[in-house]
Amino acid sequence: MVHLSVNQRSLESQGVLNLLEREAASFMDGPANDNRSTEKPEKAYASPFLGVAAGDDAYWEKIAQAAGERHWQPLEAFKKAFPQSQIMAGQLSVLVMVCPQTPETIQDQKASSGFPAERWIRSRFYHEQIVGALCEHLAGYLMNLGYLAMVPDHLNDFTVYPHERFQLASTWSHRHAAFVAGQGTFGLCDALITKVGKAHRLGTVIVNCRLPVTPRSYSQTYEYCLFYSKGSCHKCAKRCPVGAISSAGHDKNLCQGFLNSTKAIIKEKSPDLSGAYGCGLCQTNVPCEVRVPGH
Repeated sequence: MVHLSVNQRSLESQGVLNLLEREAASFMDGPANDNRSTEKPEKAYASPFLGVAAGDDAYWEKIAQAAGERHWQPLEAFKKAFPQSQIMAGQLSVLVMVCPQTPETIQDQKASSGFPAERWIRSRFYHEQIVGALCEHLAGYLMNLGYLAMVPDHLNDFTVYPHERFQLASTWSHRHAAFVAGQGTFGLCDALITKVGKAHRLGTVIVNCRLPVTPRSYSQTYEYCLFYSKGSCHKCAKRCPVGAISSAGHDKNLCQGFLNSTKAIIKEKSPDLSGAYGCGLCQTNVPCEVRVPGH
């Protein structure tokens, strides 16, 4: 058996991350990243960027304590996919993909009020076929390299459930994974404010390769949000058509009610989007739309 030194392992894992970054960019530059529009076919998302969190980061335990026992930590999710594995949490990495909305989608959504723009609805409706497919593609790519990799929210028992404190919670959260992976902090509307703002979609892959961890340039959960850091802004609340955002935070039930109500209107306006719903108005025409405010 060949034993790699710490430096050799570091070089190997950095090489894997470089390969993943190129593979993600190539995938999103291909036919899968399409908005499925017959009138205006175009890319649904801009070029992705990646972040990495260690599988044994102390924050996972903090998240589990807040969200409850139904929320998976990385090792728990990994063992669901590979129950015979003897892997430990410290051997895992959580790979986070941030897929920004295109400038065209952001501009359309920014000009909208009361109801989301079609481009925004379209990218949201097809995000599983695009961002979800990107995650599966990278997991398969890692498997071909000889690693074990899985997509946690594609497990059969992934679910969203009522939560006493948070109203709604899920067994795995891309946003919290991205927070741990140094990609950004939360805002008043619950969206994650990243270096390209909060107009994006997220995906995650867990792999038994210790990839170079992305440093966190923040220490507080809401550090990038002007409302929490400076007591100012509140613009996302003003953008909400049903008042689901206030100084008290984000009312997920009220928000979900509005999302459900958009289905009929979307079906009438765009029959090819039958079954789609969406809003996301709080993510554009705000200071954190495409950047971290003040950075």
